[in-house]
Amino acid sequence: MRVSDTMTREVKVASPEDTIARAAELMVLHDTGVAPVGEDGKLVGMITDRDIAVRAVAAGKGPDTRVRDVMSRDVKFCFEDQELEAVARAMADLRVRRLPVLDRGRRLVGIVSLGDLAVASTDAAAGGALVGICRPGGDHNQTP
Repeated sequence: MRVSDTMTREVKVASPEDTIARAAELMVLHDTGVAPVGEDGKLVGMITDRDIAVRAVAAGKGPDTRVRDVMSRDVKFCFEDQELEAVARAMADLRVRRLPVLDRGRRLVGIVSLGDLAVASTDAAAGGALVGICRPGGDHNQTP
């Protein structure tokens, strides 16, 4: 099975110039804990509800803080035509619960989540990803 068979396609993108309050509103409106950050048609970051809580609120930053100040910039991603099992292993290795999905032209076309893996996978891909994800650290950790 390919990523494109299970990913979420309707993805709302935040701007690096948005406030974290606006990003949080976007997450509430679409019932998600993450928003890709785009600028000039390119994926430039990811912001999560945890980024807002840990990198902003816990650090004493207010709701007018810009997304660019707390987002993860080194975004890990996958391609829509990759096999789901390979992406699950990558998510485990990277310790991330979600990956933006790009087409081969590097345009954002969706997001694949641990939940997507759990629903779509008929083997142990989701469980293996979860074991890896739950290890401390990783590229998208909360250290500024």
